[in-house]
Amino acid sequence: MTTALTIPSKGALDLLSLGALVHRLDPGVIPFRKAQTCAVHVSGGEFNCAANLADGFGMRTGIATAMVKYPIGELIAGQVRAMGVTPYYKMFEHDGVHGPNMAAVYSDRGFGVRGPVVFYNRSNEAAARLKPGDFDWNTIFGAGVRWFHSGGIFAALSETTAELIVEAMREAKQRGTVTSFDLNYREKLWSASGGIARAQSVLGRIVQNVDVLVGNEEDLQKGLGIPGPPVAAKSKLDPTAFFGMMEDVLAKYNNMKVVATTLREVHSTNRHTWGAVAWIGGQTFVSPTCELDVYDRVGGGDGFASGFFYGLMSGEPPEQAVRLGWAHGALLTTFPGDTTMASVEQVRAFAKGSSARIQR
Repeated sequence: MTTALTIPSKGALDLLSLGALVHRLDPGVIPFRKAQTCAVHVSGGEFNCAANLADGFGMRTGIATAMVKYPIGELIAGQVRAMGVTPYYKMFEHDGVHGPNMAAVYSDRGFGVRGPVVFYNRSNEAAARLKPGDFDWNTIFGAGVRWFHSGGIFAALSETTAELIVEAMREAKQRGTVTSFDLNYREKLWSASGGIARAQSVLGRIVQNVDVLVGNEEDLQKGLGIPGPPVAAKSKLDPTAFFGMMEDVLAKYNNMKVVATTLREVHSTNRHTWGAVAWIGGQTFVSPTCELDVYDRVGGGDGFASGFFYGLMSGEPPEQAVRLGWAHGALLTTFPGDTTMASVEQVRAFAKGSSARIQR
């Protein structure tokens, strides 16, 4: 039996994320095998939500993560500061030979019929060394945290990162903090750490402590073992399969109060149809759909999640919260990089149905 989502009205932080910071190397539309220059974007699924809420929506956010004392770490820490996110770092020394390192993600944008290509170098990543006891949750949560967020990418890094998420979520629940988790199932990462069986075991333990879950049908099936129809057998914009899985989700996790995801039909690398859906306390909500001219698709899902969380934390009706998440995710795909360059005014205007006419 689900109960309504109760969000604390105040705290030192509106949202605290726990996850890995990475730097993404982006050669634009040039494939890496031909690249000569790259832009550097600071990213991380959990960090993206904290950064979006701070920079775009004016909320007070923090990130608990690993940081390495070397120039790449300094570059990343500078961007964390620039986005207005309060850091809680477990510091690591870099020995110049064995690391540890700040993870690198390589992602070209593709173009037209050529899709983007993403690959990783997370070898000896500092964040994978994080473990229970590394953060003083009593002090952090004792100051007041309204919402705590983490995700499946961080959970996949090592056995200890998954246990750290559970430790933090249990502390959050004791304090009355809302907990959210983005399943973000990444087959490449889980294949390197035990495969789908380990993923379902680890994610299942974490989700027992979660109030708000972000994940599509494939995430639910592969990450949690929830039965559902073949993902390829339906339109990517049809929400009926997603809503049809909610009964099985609740049968397995009756702690769940909200489940939400984006809907995306990819016509080409630069042309998508975009929507979002949410199940909130037994009711279903569907956003409008729009046609996206995509500049950089990475981070769109985190854009939805952060806009959706903002709507819920701001006391918006559920339908409006879904619209705000949908609008922010859409806008985020029009910017380079993984984090927002939109303002809350732009998000609200697009959620109301504004066009791309010039603003004077």
